[in-house]
Amino acid sequence: MQPLALVVDDEPDICELLTLTLRRMDVACHIAASLSEAQNLLRDNRYDFCLTDMRLPDGDGLQLLQHIQGQKGGELPVAVITAHGNMDTAISALKMGAFDFVSKPVDLERLRSLVQLALRLREKRNDTQAHGADQLLLGEAENMRDLRRQIAKVARSDAPVYISGESGSGKELAARAIHAQGARADRPFVPINCGAIPAELMESEFFGHKKGSFTGAHKDKPGLLQSAGGGTLFLDEVADLPLDMQVKLLRAIQEKCVRPIGSSQEEAIDVRILSATHKDLATEVAEGRFRSDLYYRINVIEIAVPPLRERAEDIPLLADVIMRRIAANAGVAPPQLSGEALGALKSYPFPGNVRQLENTLERAFTLCDQRLIRAEDLLLDREAAQMAKAAEPQPTPQAAEPPLAQGYPGQFDPSQYGSLDDFLQTIEKEAIESALTETRWNRTAAAQRLGISFRSLRYRLKKLGLED
Repeated sequence: MQPLALVVDDEPDICELLTLTLRRMDVACHIAASLSEAQNLLRDNRYDFCLTDMRLPDGDGLQLLQHIQGQKGGELPVAVITAHGNMDTAISALKMGAFDFVSKPVDLERLRSLVQLALRLREKRNDTQAHGADQLLLGEAENMRDLRRQIAKVARSDAPVYISGESGSGKELAARAIHAQGARADRPFVPINCGAIPAELMESEFFGHKKGSFTGAHKDKPGLLQSAGGGTLFLDEVADLPLDMQVKLLRAIQEKCVRPIGSSQEEAIDVRILSATHKDLATEVAEGRFRSDLYYRINVIEIAVPPLRERAEDIPLLADVIMRRIAANAGVAPPQLSGEALGALKSYPFPGNVRQLENTLERAFTLCDQRLIRAEDLLLDREAAQMAKAAEPQPTPQAAEPPLAQGYPGQFDPSQYGSLDDFLQTIEKEAIESALTETRWNRTAAAQRLGISFRSLRYRLKKLGLED
């Protein structure tokens, strides 16, 4: 069946331009010149897409958007046409549930891309329900049910989404669920940890570069924004972006184009931006570490992922799924959790959230002697003691004695360690685990506490078998 669109605008020239463009895309059109006329048409017809001007003779586009939200329950994708540079109005429309916006004078290529995306969203809805894309986030706690409902709602839009939550709580899984249920599901999902990219490489990583633009640029390289073309770019730990990079990213998001290093031409991009951080972004703005204009641009819609301690009833389900995955990777049958072990897991606060639960179970899987994991195999008492010690005021270390040396005898004992390498790896492993516990499993903060780079920490985690 041919798609049907509703175009709402009181300027005949613009209506003619829009309908001509849509008809060339094999989309039939109805035209309304006022708010009341649009409401009558919506009552009598079933549309696949609506495009409305913000200024109407008897109202505005926000009133029409509100009417559609109330009548159609957000099922009908609505795009608004705003005056050039009127970003505040566009953001207000997105917050109210608009699918997207286009600025005057209308860029026809941008309009065609927007319409194609909206129509794909309509086609995607039934397929998403059939494949259960919302099950990327497991849990039957009420706050998890609310989260999945929020994700299903924001997936119908193409607006930027900011995902807040503690480290390890599942922010990337939430972003993947939004992508999987949206119109861009068949296009790339590109995640990037903003704190893991060296500052000198950041612009090249985001925007790409041309051959010969700097030493080592042996060929053209597309940036992450180009690689995610048509899909979703997930900016994890967005608060770690340097201020100068925040300015460039803001322009790329607003103008929907980038200029690779060494190029004199800008390249159009079509990408949805999702972002997340464990930090309080509003506090970062107030303290001058994050630009307010970028904050309001990426924080059009905010959803919060609950910490694991606020959904302890989900721990048995999560533990079962995690243990089955660990056992499958090892090629063995999954061990059982004793009642005492399960009770210990449910009562533990898990400051590192689901990521820490995964690490705890993987360690227990390695330590257990039989097909049963006991409470003592979890080593939760040791982690709790490390947390309590970390919470105590620490004396200023003496300059002559490094802090890490206080917990060790100061010499290699061959009766306890097979080799010097084993001895040094034990020291390194315990120091890293302690730093991760003290920073609530935030790897960026742990690297800073240890005085090493994030990339170096990732290498050591992998070398020591601590990578999740």
